[in-house]
Amino acid sequence: MSGDSKNFVEAIQGLRGIAALTVLIVHLQDMPLLAGFLPPIWPWLEATINMGGHGVELFFMISGFLIPASLMRHRSVGKFFLDRALRILPVFVILHLILFTAGPLVGYKFFKGIDLPTYLKLFFVNLAFLPDALGLPIGQQNAWTLSYEWAFYILFAVIFVVVVRRRNWLLAAPFILLGLAGIAFRPIAAFFLVGLLFSLIDLRIRVVGWPGLLAGILCGIAMYVSIEYAHPLVGLLPGALLFGIVLAPHSAIAVALSGQFLQFLGKISYSLYLVHPFALFPLQMIGVKLAAHGVNLWLLWAGFAGFGLIAALIAGAVSYELIEVRLRRLLDPALRGLLFGVRHEARYVA
Repeated sequence: MSGDSKNFVEAIQGLRGIAALTVLIVHLQDMPLLAGFLPPIWPWLEATINMGGHGVELFFMISGFLIPASLMRHRSVGKFFLDRALRILPVFVILHLILFTAGPLVGYKFFKGIDLPTYLKLFFVNLAFLPDALGLPIGQQNAWTLSYEWAFYILFAVIFVVVVRRRNWLLAAPFILLGLAGIAFRPIAAFFLVGLLFSLIDLRIRVVGWPGLLAGILCGIAMYVSIEYAHPLVGLLPGALLFGIVLAPHSAIAVALSGQFLQFLGKISYSLYLVHPFALFPLQMIGVKLAAHGVNLWLLWAGFAGFGLIAALIAGAVSYELIEVRLRRLLDPALRGLLFGVRHEARYVA
């Protein structure tokens, strides 16, 4: 990286924070709605909040940008996948075990009316990130995006080996076509290509001052609105413009994304993204009981949103520290030594 890499990395971290926060805000509205204690709100407000779910496309762009560089740094597909597994699996697997252990006991609707064979099938299918591909229910609300992530890792790694190592574009053609077919089937996967494009070409859109900040915000809004109301592929253009502005060192939006709170959100974004439905679930159950006792719905929603935000941030920070940092610190040298005969080496997290 250049001498501006510090600003660059902070901007990506802040963008991660924005992505996780917008998804969280959706569930602060969606979970009370599903539980029946969301007060009647303006349709425009409900529609605006619902668009926050498109933070996942921001995550896809970030992965598309960082994963190629990560694979190049590792110089080993095996070590690359070990780091990917250590990054993704600990939080996911622990939450998966909590869900399938405590879920039936607390009456989580996902488990209602299923027998033991179905329970076991759902357990292993969800553990393998395959429910979406097999048309089966997804246990963890947000884990569906991990199926896209793993598919991208695998497909890009195969193309990388064939093209970079073996220098055989002809052999890579079927895998490239497979990727394009995947985009035709699931258009939001095209956002990986936005990040990939910026990883391959040194294109940055530097706009300073308030015009730059406004341009970044407007591009972000246009991306979310296009995906929601037109088509994901329409959102690629404003998404690419946003990403180019974010990547430009010292651009106004990059500076804004380097703020302390967004850096904190970016740091815990993966844990926050996965764990926040678990943190919100007890509050959802409390809301149902209070609504049944006639508590004002506006008061309930305000309480759920306020306490839910705090609970989600705390849960995300605790998960990050205990699982992503401390547990990984224990697992990393043991697995690296077992698989590669290496106990100590530089490691990278994309």
